[in-house]
Amino acid sequence: MSSITPAVPDLTPVSVSPVSRDASADVSPASPASAAETAAERVANAGAEKAAWKGAEIAAEKGAGKVAEHARASRRLVCAVALIAVLGLCVVSSYFLRLADGVKVTSVSIGGTPATIFAPASGLRAPVVVIAHGFAGSQQLMQSFAMTLAHQGYVALSFDFPGHGRNPRPLAGGNSDLDASTRALLSSLSEVVDYARTLPQGDGHLALVGHSMASDIVIRYAREHSDVDATVAVSAFSHAVDATRPKNLLIVYGALEPEMLHDEGRRMLAQSLPSARMEDAPLRSTLGDFPQGTARRLVFAQGVEHVAVIFSRETLSETADWFNHAFARSGSPFVDARGGVIGLLYLSLLLLAWPLAQLLPRLSPTPLGASLSWREALPVILLPAVATPLLLAHTSTDVLPLLLGGYLVQHFALYGVLTALTAWWVVRRRPGGTLSPSASSAVAPLVSRVTSSFSRHGPWALCVSTLLATGYCLFAVGLPTGAWVSNFLPESGRAPLIAALLAGALPYFVVDEWVTRGVQQRRGVHFASKLAFIVSLMLAVLVNVSTLFFLVIIIPVILALFLFYGLISEWAYRRSGQPLVGAIASAVTFAWFTAVSFPVMQR
Repeated sequence: MSSITPAVPDLTPVSVSPVSRDASADVSPASPASAAETAAERVANAGAEKAAWKGAEIAAEKGAGKVAEHARASRRLVCAVALIAVLGLCVVSSYFLRLADGVKVTSVSIGGTPATIFAPASGLRAPVVVIAHGFAGSQQLMQSFAMTLAHQGYVALSFDFPGHGRNPRPLAGGNSDLDASTRALLSSLSEVVDYARTLPQGDGHLALVGHSMASDIVIRYAREHSDVDATVAVSAFSHAVDATRPKNLLIVYGALEPEMLHDEGRRMLAQSLPSARMEDAPLRSTLGDFPQGTARRLVFAQGVEHVAVIFSRETLSETADWFNHAFARSGSPFVDARGGVIGLLYLSLLLLAWPLAQLLPRLSPTPLGASLSWREALPVILLPAVATPLLLAHTSTDVLPLLLGGYLVQHFALYGVLTALTAWWVVRRRPGGTLSPSASSAVAPLVSRVTSSFSRHGPWALCVSTLLATGYCLFAVGLPTGAWVSNFLPESGRAPLIAALLAGALPYFVVDEWVTRGVQQRRGVHFASKLAFIVSLMLAVLVNVSTLFFLVIIIPVILALFLFYGLISEWAYRRSGQPLVGAIASAVTFAWFTAVSFPVMQR
């Protein structure tokens, strides 16, 4: 057997070196004073850090509070503006609803001519007054006369001349053959007057009212038909007036109309004077005798021009008083002076557009556009304004059967092309031949930015926003216009004209919106661009007066539309950041209103 030896533990003592006094001193606890100072510092630092965090929290809360308060204030302002606009529209609606009380309105067709009869609801027989509108007008434009006379106890009959309003027949002659146009207008008036003579509400007496173009037509007709007992010619020009014909003639102009028209009125009135001198023609004095049919009177309605004169209280009062004297009648003092109400209508619609624009989605995180400086914008604004009328001076204006429509299509389209080319040239002259570095991230070329907008929001967001803006500009404004101001709904033959005008207007509005917008949009550039377009139309008239003279009448209307729809476009752009929304809405609206307003000519 093997032996087993047990393990014996090593019990040898281990020597331990004594700790020196110095070493013990190194690990000795801190003195009471030093510990107190360290604790105080820690407490102070913790307090400062806590105070800093608390201050940051308070600042953040205040900032958030300010943002929230600003948002609440903005919402209150939006709601207040919307409320004011709706109240304004309620006042307008109330006026026209009350206006219809006591008047029976009947729409009729006279051999295809749209017409409307306004008769006292009492059914009493009364003199019939046929009311004729002027160039580019419609029967709606003359409603103030019809309603005033109906409330005065007369039977009023308004209608649309050929080529105007909803009359499907084109106007023969145009502005190239005035004799043919005059014959066509006289024929239409004769047809309507023949119908008026058969009205059961009529008592056998007849009178005429005509504005502008129609003033000459009613004067010519009344001169040759002695059964017309009285005539009112507003903004008149005619060489068919003598001392006794037509019978009982009232001539009214707006005091702000051109002096040459005022002189025409003085000339017509002077034929009833012994001296036959224009200088002796008195204002607001009735000459001659009503029973003999020689009564004459000349009035300049204060504060109005060629269009507003038909809404003037003075014009309507003078007209009603003239017929009351001619027919020995007395009527109510009521006149349908709707000019102020129409102004409130459009102001309310404009105000309502601003809060509605706030509902549009944000289509681009940064505003899209060319961001031109004033120095860059000047050639883009001025060059097309001068070049367009010069380049179109000898082109045919008869490309559409719409008077002046053919020229406007060319003017809009060429103006847009020249603006685009000039803007491209200006951008290429920037350092490096590209957009300025400060704006390069927000003003890349149109196609790529629109594509970027599509990828971020989808094309439907832009489509829906554009449809909403266009719908408001077109129908919210157009439908009340068609009911109370001028024609809006086109007859079927005008649909191709709307499409043709849109083809010319769309390039202009798209390019104009793009070059006048941007992340660095300069104040006043957009307005200056629109003003330059108006000046360009004026230059076109000077270059080709014989063909484009009627543009003089239309230019103030275009300026008003630019201001009205320009504001709506601005608000839509600020909200969406996308110029196409306002551009398309403006183009469609201008094409529509132009196509339904200008007369269609026979080719």
